[in-house]
Amino acid sequence: MLQGDFFTISSMTVEGNSLNAALDINVNHSIFEGHFPGQPVVPGVCMMQMVKELVESAINQATRLVQADHLKFLSVIDPRIHPAIDATISYTTDESGTLQVTGSLTKGEIIFLKLRARLEKQ
Repeated sequence: MLQGDFFTISSMTVEGNSLNAALDINVNHSIFEGHFPGQPVVPGVCMMQMVKELVESAINQATRLVQADHLKFLSVIDPRIHPAIDATISYTTDESGTLQVTGSLTKGEIIFLKLRARLEKQ
């Protein structure tokens, strides 16, 4: 779990099956010592995990990533330059109970991540 350590939610609104959140990245997190020393970059897997954890917060239930068929990492997140980012996520539940998720991580007009994924409720 990254929430509370790697990132915190400074605000989040949930309306229906959509959420908007403002996130603060911990620029001093130990992950940046290895990714990369002197040139910190938020790893792509962490971006995906942040979206997953935001959905879990919105539905108050644990999930498991079962498919991510559309991932676009469009810009790197250097936490020294962008310690605060925004998330916009929508999700629907299909007939099997699987969540179909689309989302993005952005700051202003900069898009860091766009994704489409499936999460299975645990």
